[in-house]
Amino acid sequence: MLLKPISRRRFLRGSATLAAAAAATTALPAWMPRFAFAQADGTQRGDGATPDVLISIFLRGGADALNMVVPYGDDAYYTARPQLAIPRPDTRGAALTALDLDGFFGLHPALAPLLPIVTGGQLIAVQGTGAPHGSRSHFEAMDSMERGAIGGSYIATGWIGRHLATVDNGSASPLRAVGFGTSAQATLRGPVTPVALRSIVDYHLGGDENGALRMASALNALYALEDSTANAALSSASVSALDAIDLLETVNYATYRPQNGVTYPDDDFGLALRQTAALIRADVGLEAACIDLGGWDTHATQGGTEGEHADLLAGLAAGLAAFHADMQPEMGRISVVVVSEFGRRVMENNSAGTDHGAGGALWVMSGGLLDGTPRVVSRWVGLQPDNLDRGDVPITIDYRDVLAELIAKRLKNPRLSDIFPDFAPNELGLFRV
Repeated sequence: MLLKPISRRRFLRGSATLAAAAAATTALPAWMPRFAFAQADGTQRGDGATPDVLISIFLRGGADALNMVVPYGDDAYYTARPQLAIPRPDTRGAALTALDLDGFFGLHPALAPLLPIVTGGQLIAVQGTGAPHGSRSHFEAMDSMERGAIGGSYIATGWIGRHLATVDNGSASPLRAVGFGTSAQATLRGPVTPVALRSIVDYHLGGDENGALRMASALNALYALEDSTANAALSSASVSALDAIDLLETVNYATYRPQNGVTYPDDDFGLALRQTAALIRADVGLEAACIDLGGWDTHATQGGTEGEHADLLAGLAAGLAAFHADMQPEMGRISVVVVSEFGRRVMENNSAGTDHGAGGALWVMSGGLLDGTPRVVSRWVGLQPDNLDRGDVPITIDYRDVLAELIAKRLKNPRLSDIFPDFAPNELGLFRV
């Protein structure tokens, strides 16, 4: 049930006393912003163009790219996966087969809702991509990919965080960056504080009057702190939190109605996409949103055309297809990127699953793709054992090549050396300016 939001002004009027600073800080929920917003110090757009809203979706666990974007034209794929391989599109007697994309690659049948978006030129897959970190550890691989920095000196900020810090869009919105979850994703880490949002309804305090009053006391206490360096940061955080609550009130999520008869999936992924759509339509200054979708670590009983992995793909496809249909009038200013920390090994294991690998697939859904862009972008070298990287799909396209071109052309930020230090991107020719 969606509850009536409480305005900042309403619950501030009910707050009579100020709590101590320590008590105030403890009272703040985990999703409340903790640092002051920094002013962007980067490049002002000179062409007057409006940058895209960026939506980054992370498939946590290492998604099996070979059974997502199926290389059915490579016989070695079927040799390596006698149980898990997806049948070729022309396989007789098979109830479910790969959906042909280009005569060599095909979609897993569970991704069928995405096929019209692909054929319509607004969704591509990049196969054999990833971050060349060389690690099969989830933690290390996610950390490297979210920071956008591999090797060399450690960089604590995330690649989206550095983008937001180096582009001047003239925005002071407290909702420039939103991460769905109990804490903001590392990709957003940087001087521009992201808002971690479980749901818009939760951020409205769920209509709980007593909870709102307790929140008011905590935020007022922070706001009233004397002007030391540390206290100024806490005071600014309280103002940022109050500003975010006020701005979220204008979204009217309870009355948001998707367009084109769309019904989003009734799960966390569908909810996050629906709320992202509401934020975009409310024009509250959203520039970047991050959404996680977990469960992709399919070591055992992965399944082929049906099973655990197929169910994960069906959930991904249902959410993306709903968002695309809902936002169709706005897709010319939206870019969605789907990544995972690595792919899976080529050969299936003895538990009817796949283990941690290297090269995977990256997806881009955008109205800003160039006409004629291949449905599958790849530098395919084949899956014969001699062509593999320690038994893995080799990374032949650095994922930062895709992101750098998107940032420069669609997000209108030329400062790529600040966003991806010590990396010289190769343009792939995917996006319109």
